[in-house]
Amino acid sequence: MTVTQAIPATLRRYGVYIDGTMSAPGGDIMCRKNPGTGEAVAEFVRSDEATVKVAVASARSQFDSGLWPTTSGQYRAGILLRLAGLMRRDKEFLSRIEAEEVGKPIRLARGDVEGSIGLTEYAAALALTSHGDAHTNLGDGFMGLVTREPCGVVAMVTPWNFPLLQLMQKLPFALAAGCTTVCKPSELTAGSTLEIARLLTEAGLPDGVFNVVTGPGGVVGDYLARSPEVDFLSFTGSTAVGRSIVEASAGNLKRVSMELGGKAASIVFPDADLEKAATGVLFAVTFNQGECCVSGARLLVHEDIADDFIAVLVRKMAELKVGLPLDESADLGSMIHENHLDQVLGFVSEARSAGAHVVAGGDRLTDGELSEGFFMAPTIVDRVTSDSALFREEVFGPVLAITRFSSTDEAVQLANSVDYGLANSVWSLNIDTALSVSRRLKSGTVWVNTTVDGAPQLPGGGVKQSGYGREMGQAGFDEFSELKTIQIRTSS
Repeated sequence: MTVTQAIPATLRRYGVYIDGTMSAPGGDIMCRKNPGTGEAVAEFVRSDEATVKVAVASARSQFDSGLWPTTSGQYRAGILLRLAGLMRRDKEFLSRIEAEEVGKPIRLARGDVEGSIGLTEYAAALALTSHGDAHTNLGDGFMGLVTREPCGVVAMVTPWNFPLLQLMQKLPFALAAGCTTVCKPSELTAGSTLEIARLLTEAGLPDGVFNVVTGPGGVVGDYLARSPEVDFLSFTGSTAVGRSIVEASAGNLKRVSMELGGKAASIVFPDADLEKAATGVLFAVTFNQGECCVSGARLLVHEDIADDFIAVLVRKMAELKVGLPLDESADLGSMIHENHLDQVLGFVSEARSAGAHVVAGGDRLTDGELSEGFFMAPTIVDRVTSDSALFREEVFGPVLAITRFSSTDEAVQLANSVDYGLANSVWSLNIDTALSVSRRLKSGTVWVNTTVDGAPQLPGGGVKQSGYGREMGQAGFDEFSELKTIQIRTSS
């Protein structure tokens, strides 16, 4: 095993970041242990409501009276580009934080940092090119201007599975639009968000434009949802928590964007490149230990090729390595905590009891170096019926549920039969099949002959119980702006 040792393992202690300053660690402290090793890696403050109120007031003051909302796009772009450069400088440090706090393999953590840098650079480009419209064909002496303005104070609530990447799908776009911000990262994985706050100050962002408050969602997130001083709340997390945030925000009618749960299907047709499809299907379900909202947790495979295709999956899955987060050769790391691991194992056990066939994995791994962590063997479950919990509910683990279909109509019906609509994948070399099925799938994203893929220019988001609103791309930038129509009649 090759383990990254570039940075000494030290306990990182953080306060909250308000008005450009990190408070001294102290008070009610949460200790985060590496879920793969049990080693304490970080301490975060469990904030109270009064602290959140101060952070919101800082962002409010900077939006109402500060210069950031009225600075030029070029100025905002410069700050973001400097941030991207600092992230590239500190890439290994940020990657280690992600690996140690989440439990993901260090190779995947580096990919998250690279993706975050790309998002930041793209947002800088949008800051430079954002513009309104002029309507000059409304009749003699009458014209209209449609301007795009920052929407105000933005609260961001981000999850534990991709702490940095999910932050950077929101933050640089909000800053590019001229908004001021408050972020509540997951209380389990707040380190990279607090480090980004430090880097933004180093990059020259005015104090108070980005604030970070750590602590439980029931206190920090609830306050941000209820506060009338917050104009827009962008949330990524479970559908259940998303509902509670919408309910809490109803009294002040703030705008909200929800990126919630998913239950993506990989649909494999007989004319697919089966070797590539198998690799893609496995990547989709094991990426980030399956702790991914767009995880390809379901495989819908045509009955004519099912047995042969499953045999290829089992062979390829046996080649994957589950290892410690800092193991350079690991493909999968640790689950986020023991309770979550037990929940995932419970889904498998329930499916087995209902008659499904566990053809690979299905167990907790405790041998050797994995004994102190929360590791699960990547798992394949065949003959899963469409009424089972494993088929319908978000498992958030490396468990592939296989269901067979006999026709294209049945495949589409099965894919659309769950409450979620975040993403799906289609594997077929027939362009007619690929496009027609993609059009019929009820999800915000469809991948064709690829999976868990993307680029900063391409928006992502869900339909149905997977939420509403979009992140990334031009649409993700537009979320953080308001349109104003100015109508002008001249005297001539």
